[in-house]
Amino acid sequence: MQRTILEALHSGEIIIGDGAMGTTLLKLGLVPGTPSELWNLQHPEEIARIHRDYIAAGAQFITTNTLNCNRPQMREAGLLDSRLELLRAGVEVARTAAADQAWVGASVGSTGQLLEPYGDMTVDEIEADFREQVEALEASGVDFIKFETHQDIEEASAGVRMAKRYTKLPVWCTLSFDLRGRTLMGVRAADAARRLQEEGADIVGANCGEGPAAIEAALRAMRPETDLPLAAQSNAGIPHLGEGGVTEWDVAPEELAVAARGFLELGARILAGCCGTNPAFIRAMADVASRYRLE
Repeated sequence: MQRTILEALHSGEIIIGDGAMGTTLLKLGLVPGTPSELWNLQHPEEIARIHRDYIAAGAQFITTNTLNCNRPQMREAGLLDSRLELLRAGVEVARTAAADQAWVGASVGSTGQLLEPYGDMTVDEIEADFREQVEALEASGVDFIKFETHQDIEEASAGVRMAKRYTKLPVWCTLSFDLRGRTLMGVRAADAARRLQEEGADIVGANCGEGPAAIEAALRAMRPETDLPLAAQSNAGIPHLGEGGVTEWDVAPEELAVAARGFLELGARILAGCCGTNPAFIRAMADVASRYRLE
């Protein structure tokens, strides 16, 4: 990709991203509770196939399978010393699969820890963790840093600061909201948009959460507060156990496509999928985006 994702956005394009990785791997046999990042080394061909399927469905960027490559989560999994190897492998698989047909975004998730005074983790510790990740991701060849599924604005802000300070890459950040437009930590979408822009984020938005309606609520609150490009990355609704104990989701590709049209009306310029989505969802949203461009 010769242009950066920011150049494409600033020229007025609507960008289509990929969909779920973790829930897709669970269907392929990933043992629940096992870090999906292990598959970057153990089953790279499966990770690459998922990436390629999303590109074939219309994704203009794919996201590395590196969401949880932070110290606390890797330590808990007994993989602390392997975290950067898993991270680099995730980038390598994505970079190869992209083959200059798509941008590669680096997924950086939450540590799952509470910052002081509510928890034991200090700001210095979390900044050091994020710095280590973003520097390794840039060195491995990603096109932008993608903080996602965050709940705590202080943690998310620390990540954005480190990425802006220690890399030259575009940085985006999305948090997960409920139907009221708040995260589990009580962060309001409007406040998040303002704070993240102040920290230097290039793109802000919402991902995962309580389905398309929650994404809509967050975008509606964010749009008046920022002039940054907005990203809408909905999951496939709320999961439930179906027949035979199989996890099912309550939003179909056609339904998310209808919601995606609403996201665009609210100012979103990036459409992608989160938990429970697959290439069919991306194809449906890409179709909506192409028709929206022509209107």
